[in-house]
Amino acid sequence: MSRHKSYGRASRKEKKRNVLKRFERIDILKKLGKWDNKKATSLPKTPTK
Repeated sequence: MSRHKSYGRASRKEKKRNVLKRFERIDILKKLGKWDNKKATSLPKTPTK
């Protein structure tokens, strides 16, 4: 039985994600100077990498 095409291959590079995880958003806010030890909930929108 063969695998479906949607499973992809192990050698294929990762695609660019359009959603960042919370810690990635905090890192970007720190780099932009907009992080003031706020709560990690309800973060402002940040540009993707």
